Amino acid sequence: MNDVLGQAIFDYYHKKATHPLWIHNKYGIKEEMPVETYFRDDEEMPDIEWLALEQSRGRILDIGAGAGSHALLLQHQKLDVTAIDVSPLSIQVMRARGVEQALEANIYKFNQGKFDTLLLLMNGIGLAATLADLKLLLGHLKTLINDGGQILFDSSDVAYLYDGNLPEDVYYGEIQYQYEYNSVKSDWFSWLYIDENTMKTIAEECGFIMEVLLEDENGQYLAKLTI
Repeated sequence: MNDVLGQAIFDYYHKKATHPLWIHNKYGIKEEMPVETYFRDDEEMPDIEWLALEQSRGRILDIGAGAGSHALLLQHQKLDVTAIDVSPLSIQVMRARGVEQALEANIYKFNQGKFDTLLLLMNGIGLAATLADLKLLLGHLKTLINDGGQILFDSSDVAYLYDGNLPEDVYYGEIQYQYEYNSVKSDWFSWLYIDENTMKTIAEECGFIMEVLLEDENGQYLAKLTI
């Protein structure tokens, strides 16, 4: 897949001639994703992400770290954080910004030790793509957690997108997206948004206890999984 998101992040950081980052979907018109969102500092971080960072402890793995903003804040607190992403350009930006441990890696193939906190923010749990693959992801994440460790992630219920007409053939939170930046488009990919009840059921089937730490007025929530 073209590193379209990584290119947008790279250009923004290096102050090159930038273009809008568009996100196409299958349910409505395309939307612009402000690239500066990936470069938020501590004052711009939403409450859900702030709480997740405050709850992070021990050896931390930041999964799908993007431009490294969460990893940098944890690093400034003298915490041991490793940031991974599949985007080589994003990894370059993270290292340029000062993330000390930034690795290009696919989480499904990542096996470099165990961690006390696994962090999946900005709906990072969505990389599972489907409900079926969420079980595979959770199974793999379990192998990366130290005794007493935790997974912190946020997601949201997106039923509102369908005006009451939920699809019958797939789970309504399995959404197809495509990035477009500077006239280059990524392949279509699936991203998972999962409601609390469905997430709790699947988490328990996979041997986890789920605790919701925060929920906002928009249906977004921060949750903690422990074994």
